[in-house]
Amino acid sequence: MPPLRIHRYTRPPLERMLAIHQLLVEQRYPNAQQLARQFEVNPRTIKRDIEFMRDRFNLPIEYNPARRGHYYSQPVKHFPTVTLSQRELFALLVAQKVVAAYQGTAFAAPLKAALKRLAGFLEDRNPISWRDLDETLSFRPLAPEDTDIAKFELLTRALREKHILSFRYRRLAEKQWQRRHVGPLHLACIENHWYLIAHDFQRKALRTFALSRIEDVRLTPQTFKPPEKFVLDEYLRDSFSVFKGHDDYEVVIEFDAWATDLLRGRSWHPRHEWLELPGGGSRLRLRLNNIEEILGWVLSWGPHAMVVRPQRLADRVREAAREILKRYAGGGPEVPAALPLMPH
Repeated sequence: MPPLRIHRYTRPPLERMLAIHQLLVEQRYPNAQQLARQFEVNPRTIKRDIEFMRDRFNLPIEYNPARRGHYYSQPVKHFPTVTLSQRELFALLVAQKVVAAYQGTAFAAPLKAALKRLAGFLEDRNPISWRDLDETLSFRPLAPEDTDIAKFELLTRALREKHILSFRYRRLAEKQWQRRHVGPLHLACIENHWYLIAHDFQRKALRTFALSRIEDVRLTPQTFKPPEKFVLDEYLRDSFSVFKGHDDYEVVIEFDAWATDLLRGRSWHPRHEWLELPGGGSRLRLRLNNIEEILGWVLSWGPHAMVVRPQRLADRVREAAREILKRYAGGGPEVPAALPLMPH
């Protein structure tokens, strides 16, 4: 049998123990002196590794004086640290399925390759089948965003090394591009869209940039010191999604029984209050720094939602409804009132 390949550098303890385990499974009768030479560590380190495997992992390691080496006194099917519970395997499966959100994008191939290697490594070491679980869970993301991986890698490098970025940016629905110089703080995928949160030096404030509207990205040699530790949840604490405003609105929306069945058990905002009402309806209350994003969300519920306050949001919904009626003024197929404008 060919000797086990050992790289000539000091391995982490777990990697050493996995290699020792393999030698024991193959009945190679390794001893501390031999292993110390192979791993380029002190024999005492190997003895501690073996003691840890025996005492903490309950592996049946014994010493054979005649063979001058260690062996397993009972069959050992797998190394304990790579056995996962059903809950842990299910969590890994969820991670695998989330890759579906990037189907057709530059991220799909490397994510799939990494998870495929992990799945193959775990399959023979766990009593619960990865493939059996794979048949029980699926994700069908709606319109995942296609992102340029070269652009993404440039942005992540700037984040790691604190480089100032220069790029052209086009604001939503505008035709002209503007050159921006920013200090990148955070990349976030929100509702299948990627965003860069950065300090805009010209505007002297934090801004959010959609990666789909960033082009001609340049990594400058200048670095910057972030103003403070950035926490995305704090930054978007009073936003409905990704847009950050500077106002303060108490938003109250009432839903009928049909929408309430769809709302029940779902979290729409970290600090929302949801109350079921007599008759089967419900009321959602939250505090927001803008009403731009929730306007479209309310409209998506069609006749099943009604804004109680603020009045400004109710007026915006009314104006949007008038514009929609104008677009369909020429007639067309009737849409049943029981259907929302968008499924939820």
